[in-house]
Amino acid sequence: MLIGAILVSVTLSAVGQLMLKHGMNLVTDHGVRPLQFSDPLDALRRVIVNWSVWAGLVIFMLSAAVWLIVLSKVSLSFAYPFVSVTYILILLFDRFALGQSVSGVRWAGVALIIGGIVLISRAGAA
Repeated sequence: MLIGAILVSVTLSAVGQLMLKHGMNLVTDHGVRPLQFSDPLDALRRVIVNWSVWAGLVIFMLSAAVWLIVLSKVSLSFAYPFVSVTYILILLFDRFALGQSVSGVRWAGVALIIGGIVLISRAGAA
């Protein structure tokens, strides 16, 4: 049950990141109109009116709420390494949803992350 709650929090965090990235792609027209900090009010306005940025922030709040529940039940040294699952989820999303090329070195890194998570989960939640 605890690992399930951890994975829910981590998944929500990854989805929040994806929504924020999508929102910033929209805000900047995919980099064509970058944010100019010489005009901070315009930059702030462009970000604030974007629904995807707001959705990402709300999803992050949900992730944080679940994370607080997790932290009330397990040690941080047990729970926190599971945050690395976000690397896996983002890499998989990049490869299969966005069709981005992913190098063998990155896949090897993900394999190491998965191995570490397995070791940590076997150590117990105490």
